Formats: sequence, structure tokens, C-alpha cells
Amino acid sequence: MRIYRSQLCQRVIGCSMQVHRRLGPGLLESVYEECVDQEFRAAGLHFARQVPVPVHYKGAILGCAYRVDFVVEGSLILELKAVERCLPIHEAQVLTYLKLMKVRQALLINFNVKLLKHGIKSFLL
Repeated sequence: MRIYRSQLCQRVIGCSMQVHRRLGPGLLESVYEECVDQEFRAAGLHFARQVPVPVHYKGAILGCAYRVDFVVEGSLILELKAVERCLPIHEAQVLTYLKLMKVRQALLINFNVKLLKHGIKSFLL
């Protein structure tokens, strides 16, 4: 599969690879999230973490508990997983987040893999 490689996408993947090189697979998603946060800070990236996803329905904003792991530089959604394998529902989740947040690009990264390059999926609307 071909990954869309914007400069921002490459920086985010690089930060994620730093975390995976140090920790490897097998930890909880929350641990990877904290470490990616630290890598983003060190890289000087502007980001928001655990961003609420607005759900609009028939003119109302629903108080749902959906949250995106990271929004980087206001233009890239990063969703982290630490699962045996990413399923179609994980991809659907990311596509829905893109649509609801009106963002064009996302990465889904599963840290529970031997080589991180096998756990990266890129999305571009």
C-alpha cells in the first residue's frame, strides 16, 4: 500500500518510529500516546490531544464521547492503536473522524507490530 507522504506526515511517522524503537510492541495504547506526545513536543510540532469529535445531527450537536487521539498542526488526525491487528472498524472510525472534523488527512498507527512500518495506514480525503 502506498502512503501519502506530506512533510507533516513524515514528521509524525518519524516521531512514532522513535517511540516504537524504544518501547517495541506489547504496551497499552495510553503509554504510546504519552510517549508520542513527548516526541511531538521535542520536535516542535503543534498539536492537540484527545480532541472531542463534534457530531451534528438535524441541527443539534450531540454530546457523544468520541475523541481523536491527536490533531497535529490543525491538519492531520493521528489515531493510535495497540491491537493484534487493525480491523475494518478501525479504518471506518478514522474515515468518520476525518468527515466529522473536516480534516483532509489522517494516519492510523498500530504499535502492536514487530516493525512499525507494517502498522501504518494513511488516509487522504
